[in-house]
Amino acid sequence: MASSLTRSAPRSLTALNFSLRATRPSTSPFLRRGLATATEEQPRLRLGSIAPNFSAKTTQGDIDFHSWLGGKWAILFSHPADFTPVCTTELGAFAKLKPEFDRRGVKMIGLSVNDLSSHGRWIADINETSKTKLQFPIIADADRKIAYTYDMVDAQDVTNKDEKGIAFTIRSVFVIDPQKKIRLTMMYPASTGRNTSEVLRVIDSLQTGDGKGVTTPIDWIPGDDVIVPPSVSTEDARKKFGEVRVVKPYLRFTNVGK
Repeated sequence: MASSLTRSAPRSLTALNFSLRATRPSTSPFLRRGLATATEEQPRLRLGSIAPNFSAKTTQGDIDFHSWLGGKWAILFSHPADFTPVCTTELGAFAKLKPEFDRRGVKMIGLSVNDLSSHGRWIADINETSKTKLQFPIIADADRKIAYTYDMVDAQDVTNKDEKGIAFTIRSVFVIDPQKKIRLTMMYPASTGRNTSEVLRVIDSLQTGDGKGVTTPIDWIPGDDVIVPPSVSTEDARKKFGEVRVVKPYLRFTNVGK
């Protein structure tokens, strides 16, 4: 009897394992990446890294992202879903500020996890409620492929899924420079709308720093004093900028205008 039980046990365990595999719910590749991502599968996007390229359908046609950038500054910002209240106010605000982004040479592109037909209807609502005319493209990312590539899903929201079982995205902002490098990232929870003035302020700071070789202090806006970097001597700074106000040997201010 003992011999018979020993021989039959492996077959029973095999059947049990097969049954468990058969009933285990499958997970889409993108969900697996979002829920349990190996470092080699999805490297963390860092400031200074090249913005990942992608192909996508948008409200203004199909694009290759790197080609669309075209050597310009750009802002990529994501939204959890169409026809949601906070997103609608945000898109309306960004649409109204397009002339300001244009003046800085910054291209704008949004992303929402719905298809193009949904985007088209939503844009009509945005224009109506914000009294504007949205003119920049919005990416259709219904399968969240771009959202996962840019790590736009946080640990809290992976349990907040749509009817297809796919996690909703958070509010992310990426400022990308003409070399396609990520220069700024901002991540907001779905419940909190962004501050468009801060996005413009950071772009002004980055462009001023790149163009003038300076850094900017807290709450800086164009026209305020800027900081002379420690790598530049006070003598060289005065030759380059004129007046330099020395507070400490490592803290020196000058003004480069607007």
